[in-house]
Amino acid sequence: MNKTAMEATNLLQQLFYSYDSKYDKVDVLVCPPFTALRSAQVVLEFDKNAKIRIGAQDVYWQPQGAYTGAISTEMLKDVSCTYCIIGHSERREYFHETDEDIAKKALALVEAGIAPIVCCGESVEVYDAGKTVEFVTGQIRAALSQITPAAIGSVVIAYEPIWAIGTGRTPTPEQADAVCGALRETVQELYGAEVAAAMRILYGGSMNPGNVDALSAKPNIDGGLIGGAALKVDDFMALVKAFS
Repeated sequence: MNKTAMEATNLLQQLFYSYDSKYDKVDVLVCPPFTALRSAQVVLEFDKNAKIRIGAQDVYWQPQGAYTGAISTEMLKDVSCTYCIIGHSERREYFHETDEDIAKKALALVEAGIAPIVCCGESVEVYDAGKTVEFVTGQIRAALSQITPAAIGSVVIAYEPIWAIGTGRTPTPEQADAVCGALRETVQELYGAEVAAAMRILYGGSMNPGNVDALSAKPNIDGGLIGGAALKVDDFMALVKAFS
């Protein structure tokens, strides 16, 4: 919940000015608040040289109706969203979203042709108990429970340890890679080795210019789900560069 429409426009314009075609092999995505999505669409249409995509921070699974305050997949498509984050830890914690809710959202998105970015992550209590892998792979199994093999190719997974979000604490690169590797193994069990190898698995949780090189070097970390560092253009572009 950062940036008004005008502030988001200014940030995106700065981002576009900093963009270079050498970053084209990286999929760069911005997910502003709902109120700024139309502004992001206008900026994106104005500057087509920067291959930056638009995503949303959440969605509801119903196509329309008496669901005051909710946003549908068609509304997201109308403002050029091609990705959508679902299951973020803050949605789970503050808005009490369940694994069943997230599975419904994932299905609605793939049916609408929008790629879901499915988040998973553990609390410090789960981490300290040594149950991280069991917990996060369970979240992903539940989230993907309605996704067919034909549709799985659009799905992105994001591992975000809750205890590392915005705290400045992060797992070691080896720990983060091990969890992402376990998630990839889970995808392999469900959909096969080829799908698992192609699956993009992101790391989120205080990724910043100081730790991105170590994290991006790991074989199971394909990108980042960026929070605070995305609010500063120089920091964000440093992360894009690290994955280029």
